[in-house]
Amino acid sequence: AASDVYKRQGGKRVLLAEDLEFNAEIASEFLAEAGLVTETACNGAEAVEKFGSSPEGYYSLIFMDIQMPVLDGYQAADKIRALDRTDAKTVPIVAMTANAFSEDRQAALDAGMNDHVAKPINMNVLVPTIRKYL
Repeated sequence: AASDVYKRQGGKRVLLAEDLEFNAEIASEFLAEAGLVTETACNGAEAVEKFGSSPEGYYSLIFMDIQMPVLDGYQAADKIRALDRTDAKTVPIVAMTANAFSEDRQAALDAGMNDHVAKPINMNVLVPTIRKYL
């Protein structure tokens, strides 16, 4: 299944905001298996900065950890959505959190995110989520 996604996604770029290096490495491996080029940000502020300084349309998808220092994922998503550029309103943002309760899902949607995946990341959930947006 990952190879089907690879053929369709071939080289699309995702921004992965994750403060724990180990988690970022694992998520990056999964995303690479799905054929995506991953760039990482170690906190929400860096994610906003990287997105804001990239050319329009540079990132096809953002995976946003919720619990990060400086700016958490909700704040970072909100700031990205508020940027004065077209893709800031349309880029899919998917929350990643160990908390998979319905109120966490709702908080992600309220912050302008499109979806929510639970950690630890599971390829059987990640691949359909990627397919939904790319």
